[in-house]
Amino acid sequence: MAESRALYGVASQIMRRVIVDYARSEKADKRGAGWDRVPLTDAAVAISTKADIVVLDEALTRLSAVDSRLARVVELRYFGGLTIDETAEVLELSPATVVREWTFAKAWLRVELTKSV
Repeated sequence: MAESRALYGVASQIMRRVIVDYARSEKADKRGAGWDRVPLTDAAVAISTKADIVVLDEALTRLSAVDSRLARVVELRYFGGLTIDETAEVLELSPATVVREWTFAKAWLRVELTKSV
């Protein structure tokens, strides 16, 4: 059980790094490209371009400095693709707590990402 929790956590971090590295390399090919607004939906964090992924990663890094558990929830849900229940299991929290933290993290990211526009 503990091994699978650790595996999901590490896999989510690796997926985040791979996706962000890919987006950065693609963006580097297009120097001077403008930043697009990154919409957030209630269902998930919606990313419309590769540049948006880099902006999201930077915002997620800032969120981690404020509250690392909120950042982990986003990482597991968005980059890891885990459900609320799976995220709760990995973080050893109740599903209700994950829902609250997911909702708060999305709102926090929405504010941060609109500053980037």
